[in-house]
This record gives sequence, structure tokens and C-alpha cells, in this order.
Amino acid sequence: MNGFPPTLFAGQRYAVLGLGRNGLPAVLALAGCGAQVQAWDDGAATRQALAEQAERAGVAHNIIIAPFDTMAGYDALVLSPGIPHILPKPHPIATKAIAAGVPVLSDAELLYRAVRKAGSAARFVGITGTNGKSTTTTLVAHILTEAGVPVAAGGNLGPAALALPLLPDNGIYVLEMSSYMLERLDSLHFDVACLLNLTPDHLDRHGDMAGYIGAKAHIFDHQTEHDLALIGMDDEPSRLLAKTLHNAPARCETVSGTQAGCTWSGHDGAIWHDGVRCATPGPALPGSHNAQNAAAATAVAQFLGVDEAVCAAALLSFTGLPHRQKLITTREGVAFVDDSKATNADASARALSCYEHLIWIAGGVAKAGGIEPLAPLFGRIRHAFLIGQDAQALSRTLDAHGVAYTLCETLERAVPEAYATALATRTPVVLLSPACASFDQFSGFEARGQRFAALAQAPDLHATQDTP
Repeated sequence: MNGFPPTLFAGQRYAVLGLGRNGLPAVLALAGCGAQVQAWDDGAATRQALAEQAERAGVAHNIIIAPFDTMAGYDALVLSPGIPHILPKPHPIATKAIAAGVPVLSDAELLYRAVRKAGSAARFVGITGTNGKSTTTTLVAHILTEAGVPVAAGGNLGPAALALPLLPDNGIYVLEMSSYMLERLDSLHFDVACLLNLTPDHLDRHGDMAGYIGAKAHIFDHQTEHDLALIGMDDEPSRLLAKTLHNAPARCETVSGTQAGCTWSGHDGAIWHDGVRCATPGPALPGSHNAQNAAAATAVAQFLGVDEAVCAAALLSFTGLPHRQKLITTREGVAFVDDSKATNADASARALSCYEHLIWIAGGVAKAGGIEPLAPLFGRIRHAFLIGQDAQALSRTLDAHGVAYTLCETLERAVPEAYATALATRTPVVLLSPACASFDQFSGFEARGQRFAALAQAPDLHATQDTP
């Protein structure tokens, strides 16, 4: 681990299952700190990649790449976030670990332990929510960087937690925390914990909405009277949770992207603190959801000691994140906007609400409830182009509400047809905001967004054809 002592975890044994973007860095980091690590992944290419990287890093002697026969004797099991340890069905290795009394931990938990064991008093910021957490995490890190504060950002976004460097006492870790990561914490203490919103998501993993809320609420565990608990107020589950936080030890503040009366709010084109205007969201932060993100980031940064003027300037210089309402190009007056990160209806609602009229590209693997929650926004859609596995299911919802649509199956067909329709109807925006997961056709939302961008920028867009 960058900057961590090579004997920090000497004498400890860890099991790591799954060698993706979290697991592989975890193996290398733990081994780099002197721990003995046994690692496994069903993919031969992934195992080979670990072996090669371990050799280059000089830590191969601390790593065994082999399947697990027993879980006895390990200090912890680090599971890839996508591998369940409880619901919908625990992985057999997780079952063995729990039976052997071996804790199942997030790599964020191990980062916290490593930082404290290394003697650093660096502070930790945790940001979660169904939507907006990546933008808010990146925005907080941007503000802190502009303020000259040593900062490392990652977790569910960007670098895995155990790929982050050791920071000095005045440093700040800004971690995006998924519900999968939050249900695997033990001692991690966030000096600032922020929960932006709660809408149904990952219910198969958490059993029901109550289980999902419970997982998200772990972000506030271990907080003291010296800490900040920041919670959004734009949905009913968050408002209910806020009532309990007001009785918790940490200072509780509220944030909204639509309403006054919260500690922090974004409305009327500005950010407000206790009713006083203090900043303006920049051009990369459109819509009420981004007003909430900007208000939350400002609240976090000011609690951490950043001057109000520095926060305000940083909001204006923020350039935004890929695949989150990112303007790709404008052709003949038609703007192509990539919002591929919108993998559920609530996320798409935030994008749809930003445009008076639009051409909508949606579809993929639908979440529970489909796109019915978007019905109040359907009047903005002049035509929808549906792709992916659940296009037929989405079309039935659009039929019920009288929204014109075309079943396209692929982006290769949808993008040029959407462009032609936008030109014919004088509609200023073609929006990719799928309201669905991407794994039926793409490796992830990033690949989906990249394909959309390539098609939107194709020299002869009208001639683009389906790929074989």
C-alpha cells in the first residue's frame, strides 16, 4: 500500500474472494503490508492477472492463489461487493466464514484499520444514497483539493479503498459507500457521514426496503458528538430516518434540492445555508438533484473547515462526471446527453426533469417497478427509443400512458433514429437515461455511455448501422 509500512499487517491472514476492481487491489495492498493472503476467483484470466501484478509488486511470496477448503484461521474474509454473504443466497465460502467466526469485511473497513494502525489521524468522509453519491463524492474531493487539503477519494467510485495512499494527520479520505460495502463494516468511523436519498434499489440483496434502509444507515454507526450526520430530505424514507438521527450523538443537519427549511438547500439557482445564500451550482450541476449534491458537498466541506468562498469557487470550476448528464456533442441544434449512470427510474427522473422536451433512449435490465414511477414526466417525452432485454416491458408502460415509442433493440439503431426524430420534431435534446441496468448488452454503464458517445459523434450519424 502506497506509504503504509510493509510490516503493518505482519502475522495476519486474510481470505479474498473475487478479484475484480475491489478484490485485486485488496490482495496486493494486504500482502504489501505483510499479511498472508489466500485469494481466489473463478476466472483463470483474473487469477493470472493477480499473479503477474503480485510478481511485479514484489509481494508474490505473501500470496497463495488457490480455492478455499476451510475458513478456519483467517482474520477476515474480503468478498467482492457483488458476492452476497446473506441474501439472496450466501456464497458457500461466506457461509463457511461465518460458521468459523471469521468476519466478512469491506475493503473500506480494512483501509480504516490500516490508517489508524499506521498512526495517521486523517479524517474519513462517507457518502451514500441511492443516487447522486458519485457526483457528491467527486465534488467534495474537488472542493478539498481546491482548498489545498490532502485528499484521497475512492471506494465504490474510482480507486478501490485499499488502493488509496496513506494520508497525513490533516488528510481526508472521501469514500463513496454502496449498501454492499456498508453492510460489511465493523469499526469504521466517519467524521462526516452523508446519506443523500433512499429509493428502492438492490432489494434482492437486502430482502426488502427496510433491509436496504438498514444497510444504508450503517454509515452513521460509531459517530460521536464531534461528527456530522448529513441526510437528505427529499424522500419519505430519508425523512423518517432523519428523526432518529436527531437523537443520535452526532450533529445532524439536513439537505434538500427543492425545499427551503433545511439546514442546507439548493433552490432558485443557489445554495442556501440556514436561509442565507452562499453559493451557486456550476454549469456541470444541472437540475434539482444536483442542487442537492452541491448543497451536500458544501455542507461537508465547510464542516471540515473549508472557507465559504473557496467552496463557492470550486462549485463553479467543477466539470462533472462521465455518464451523468454529460453533454457529448451538439449537432444541428440537437444536444446529445449521456446519462448512462441512470440505472433506475429515480435516477432517470432526475434527468428527465431537467428538460422541457426531449427524445428519450431507455432500456436494458429493468429494476423493480420498471419505469412506472416516471409517469408524471412522460409529457416531456416526444418519442422514446427502447433498447435491451426489457424493452417490451417498458413499452407496455408507455402504451398505457400514450407515449410514442420505437423498439430498437440496440443503441446502434436507436441513436440515429432518435437524431432523425429530434430534427423532424425540432426537439433540442436526445437523452440516454436508461432507467435500467446495462449488463444484458454491455460490461457496465460506462461501456454503454461510451458506445452512445461514439454513435452520437459518428461522422455520418444517419448512416450508422447495427454492428454484426
